[in-house]
Amino acid sequence: MAQVTLQKVRKVYASGYEAVQGIDLDIHDGEFMVLVGPSGCAKSTTLRMIAGLEDITSGDLFIGERKVNDLPPSKRNVAMVFQDYALYPHMTVYENMAYGLRIRKLSKSEIHQRVTNAAHILGLADHLAQKPKALSGGQRQRVAVGRTLVREPEVFLFDEPLSNLDAKLRVHMRAEIIKLQKTLATTMVYVTHDQVEAMTMGDRICVLDAGRIMQVDTPRALYERPANRFVATFVGSPAMNILRGRLAKENETYCFVSGGMTLTLPADKADKVKPYVNKDIELGIRPEHIRDRSTDTQTDNVVRGTVLLIELMGNEIIVHVDVAGQPVIGRLDAHAPVAHGVEHDFILDMRYSHFFDPESGKNVSC
Repeated sequence: MAQVTLQKVRKVYASGYEAVQGIDLDIHDGEFMVLVGPSGCAKSTTLRMIAGLEDITSGDLFIGERKVNDLPPSKRNVAMVFQDYALYPHMTVYENMAYGLRIRKLSKSEIHQRVTNAAHILGLADHLAQKPKALSGGQRQRVAVGRTLVREPEVFLFDEPLSNLDAKLRVHMRAEIIKLQKTLATTMVYVTHDQVEAMTMGDRICVLDAGRIMQVDTPRALYERPANRFVATFVGSPAMNILRGRLAKENETYCFVSGGMTLTLPADKADKVKPYVNKDIELGIRPEHIRDRSTDTQTDNVVRGTVLLIELMGNEIIVHVDVAGQPVIGRLDAHAPVAHGVEHDFILDMRYSHFFDPESGKNVSC
């Protein structure tokens, strides 16, 4: 096992495009770190620099105590699982898993022990004599993981390994990889564009955008205390609502005002956003913190909006509402009395509100 440390790491291509813009990241020994972000955010490029498949333009990369900037992939003691299973179709499962060890000239007994141990951990013991075409997609992915597992690396690297699987199998394989990491207690770095996958798998998550780190934290902290507007809207499904308005002070009460809405801030929020009085500010509130007024006795922070769309999710509904000309999404009980095209009253629970600087996007209420 080993920690991975990136210090001011940059990646600039020959065209002059700076894909990775001087990032600092400490991945702890035995940690499951997830790199997540939209397409083009440089998460895969960062992973490939750790693997040694991309050169580092500047900065330093350490695996354990070793600086590995100039070491080839074979000398870094890392193993990578790609999006494509990349299995040899003419070889059996056993031969696919053993191939890398034979190249390294390990003894037959050592190879056999490593392969059979990995097959047992991954539930492949009954499939060692089969070829990839006889396996399901999930089994093929486990073979790809097993091929890296037998190498006994210090760090496992996963580059969107589940993106080719169907939804049900993705959920199953997520659980399998999490259990594997807990069993091995090995450092793993996992790349995905799926924020749900990131939230359910990572000990910590590194959110990237345009080659920069937006925030590194636990899943709960990212969700409850996003550092900026980008993280707030990227993490969570449906995304956090962002409403544009101004901060006003009426007597000793601080309010968010937008169109016909006037929303009262709790004291703890007001203390943090006082500098924005009479200035533009953005309000963020998650869909689950919007309630149906018809079943609630609260009288303040009530807004009226026209229901534009209702999505039935089984145990709940997702409602899309026009509130004072701004789109708002709420997550309500499946039996909430809302109807398409009809005005309805909703309560915004301002205890869970966030406020963002309109220019920088920084969360100024945490």
